[in-house]
Amino acid sequence: MIHVALYQPEIPPNTGNIIRLCANTGAELHLIHPLGFALDDKRMRRAGLDYHEWAAVRQYANAEEFFEQNKAHRIIACTTKTQTYHSDYQYQSDDILLFGPETRGLPADILSQHDKVRIPMRAESRSLNLSNAVAIILFEALRQLDYESLV
Repeated sequence: MIHVALYQPEIPPNTGNIIRLCANTGAELHLIHPLGFALDDKRMRRAGLDYHEWAAVRQYANAEEFFEQNKAHRIIACTTKTQTYHSDYQYQSDDILLFGPETRGLPADILSQHDKVRIPMRAESRSLNLSNAVAIILFEALRQLDYESLV
């Protein structure tokens, strides 16, 4: 199973959409605090509709706790700050796709410690919406793994 991790997400509807995505793909979602909202935020719950009960969600008090508890997993940082396209990377079952907060991305110290992938975009573009980026990279990983969690 592929995992999705959100480092300090800031926008409730994005997280709600990602909960829905994880519920529909079987990906486990890891939320690394602090969050920019409360988990009971009505905007997040509305975006996730009734999928919260179907999604496996783990929470961590901080990045140190997340990395300590997941050192057995390969963590792939999803960022605009690399040349490796998400479609050129070879994913493995149990990989964790790590995404940064919407307004600033992952910190340099985290990027320096992990493999990195990016979604190809036009040169003048900054980034895609977080929930769209998660969907694109997650489905490429699932495709490479023959949609293991979906069959």
